Amino acid sequence: MPDPVTGIGAAVSVGGAVLKGKAAKKAGQQQVESEMAAIAEQRAAREETRRLLEPYVAAGTPALQQQMAALGLSGAEAQAAYVAQQEQSPIFQALARQGEEAMLQQASATGGLRGGNVQGALAQFRPSLLNQFLSQQYERLGGLTQVGQTSAAGVGSAGMQTAQNIGQNLQNVGAQRAGASLAQGQMYGDILGTFGGVAKGLF
Repeated sequence: MPDPVTGIGAAVSVGGAVLKGKAAKKAGQQQVESEMAAIAEQRAAREETRRLLEPYVAAGTPALQQQMAALGLSGAEAQAAYVAQQEQSPIFQALARQGEEAMLQQASATGGLRGGNVQGALAQFRPSLLNQFLSQQYERLGGLTQVGQTSAAGVGSAGMQTAQNIGQNLQNVGAQRAGASLAQGQMYGDILGTFGGVAKGLF
């Protein structure tokens, strides 16, 4: 006749193993859910960073294209179009008009309006002003290009960091799932070992 104490002990061992296995499985699942939530949060943060920097990246690209055109790196036609665009810009036209008017007023006040010096100065004024204006515009474009480059680098850096973090999270997920599977295996091993011990005691 089977020993009641042995039977009760076996039942308790089996019950304990089952509870331990379920607890390990639940804990593993909770940790997996936590890691997946962390991944979602990191992806959302990366997307927010990209969205915030997008206008600066967008501003840098055309600025670089304009700089390349100014230097002739996009071809002679693009360079000529760039110079013509700057010469016809409202800012340049206003500066040229104000400068020429100032020169004419000064010449008129001094009685030298028809003098050769005034005509020569007027002839040289616009080309000199345009050269200065083109240099200033190139520097301004350089500032936008730098902003775009820095912003693009920031987006790339955030993306790389997020990818590394997500990779680590996914490794953790794999480890948690593997740990839960091992715990389940250990539970079934404990149950079989308990039944084996009971059977050995009976026979």
